[in-house]
Amino acid sequence: METSTQNDWLLEMNDVSKSFPGVKALDRVNLKVRPHSVHALMGENGAGKSTLLKCLFGIYEKDEGSIYFQGQPVEFESSKEALDHGVSMVHQELNQVLQSSVMDNVWLGRYPKKNGFIDHKAMYDETKQIFEELDIDVDPKDKVADLSVSKRQMVEIAKAFSYNAKIVIMDEPTSSLSEKEVRHLFTIIRKLKDRGCGIVYISHKMDEIFAVCDDITILRDGQWVTTRPLEGLDMDQIISLMVGRELTQRFPPRDNEPKEVILEVSNLTAKNQPSIQDVSFDLRKGEVLGIAGLVGARRTDVVETIFGIRDKSSGSITLHGKELANKDAYEAIHNGFSLVTEERRATGIYSTLDITFNSLIANIEKYKGKSGLLSSKSMGDDTQWVINSMKVKTPGHKTRIGSLSGGNQQKVVIGRWLLTQPEILMLDEPTRGIDVGAKFEIYQLILDLAKKDKGIIMISSEMPELLGVTDRIMVMSNGRVAGIVNTKDTTQHEILELAAKYL
Repeated sequence: METSTQNDWLLEMNDVSKSFPGVKALDRVNLKVRPHSVHALMGENGAGKSTLLKCLFGIYEKDEGSIYFQGQPVEFESSKEALDHGVSMVHQELNQVLQSSVMDNVWLGRYPKKNGFIDHKAMYDETKQIFEELDIDVDPKDKVADLSVSKRQMVEIAKAFSYNAKIVIMDEPTSSLSEKEVRHLFTIIRKLKDRGCGIVYISHKMDEIFAVCDDITILRDGQWVTTRPLEGLDMDQIISLMVGRELTQRFPPRDNEPKEVILEVSNLTAKNQPSIQDVSFDLRKGEVLGIAGLVGARRTDVVETIFGIRDKSSGSITLHGKELANKDAYEAIHNGFSLVTEERRATGIYSTLDITFNSLIANIEKYKGKSGLLSSKSMGDDTQWVINSMKVKTPGHKTRIGSLSGGNQQKVVIGRWLLTQPEILMLDEPTRGIDVGAKFEIYQLILDLAKKDKGIIMISSEMPELLGVTDRIMVMSNGRVAGIVNTKDTTQHEILELAAKYL
């Protein structure tokens, strides 16, 4: 592949380098994408994938290297300029105007106009036409805030499609999609390929890479490792190229036996419907309880109601034999609960603030002395503990968390909650958008916490993850508990049957 001429490439990024204070994020990295192809861009979190694409989009100014698009040298100075020239991106972290309509979000910044005014009819008709072509069942007039995360993701994909782009970058596009919606996405990708597009596909889900991609580029520690056809490679080879070593196990060994029951949830029903109804389960000391279900099963509603984010209309939450109200998140934290949320950018991090703030914010009262002033030493020590124990790749405490890779952001969030020394740690899709090496580290962390007698509740859409890490799995279906199974005795088939029980 490397012997092809420049005219064979739709996009060619050569020897791109980028440095930030204290770190060289990219060191002579290459990315070459053919038309009519899907090109996997892979690497561990912090490998440089996002930085490389931000250099393409004009968000960052590269220090060295060249970029050719359709055979011509380009130097985009903004994402708008990149979009105008036919380079589009579907971001993993949704960044939409929630209180505006779907069609407003699709055409934001480029509204169709008539006689100097926004042509709402044309905007509606064009959005409807795109949705019909892509078989997306969303009303263009719907408010984005009223859509599920998966439908919001499909709107973003339609927006990229609307630009008639030649290069479409998809960053973890299936992270919030059901299996049916993933198949739908692959159909859209094939339509883009037929148009002559080159799709850069970023995912840590190996089955997707093999299902939809033609070529692959692998980065490691800010350096280019290889670009080659996917055909002939297997999963173990790709993982080895990504991490620079053989990863012999996907999941750490289990060697912990759960003990007595510490948490009892009985007939929990959320106030605002549709949501959860009559949810009952218990959690033992040292246990990892998984929550499975299809999109719309209301898995997130369970942990949000326990944590006080959603109001409950009935039911009880009992920890160590004492019934708790958990009327809000502050009370829940005080009672020993913690929650790592699903949407990291929207509800997990303060993206413009530094590692220190993001590490300590849930536990800030701890650092106040008798004078009421914050202790810089204690704050520094705990921030360093988060960085060390979570293996966060960062130049320092004052680094803005939004500049870190998604996986490193997630590690900071988990570390933040561990500083509160919770009895019950609830994790909603904790490895979403995280590479295989970092996933293993988080799995090990979860199991280590179980050994320390913490009770852990983990929501996941990845069946192998649930089967590889948990002791039991509670299956949700349409807001109700369809069944609770022992992980070692169940199968994917049984879990999927339960997930469809109340549909």
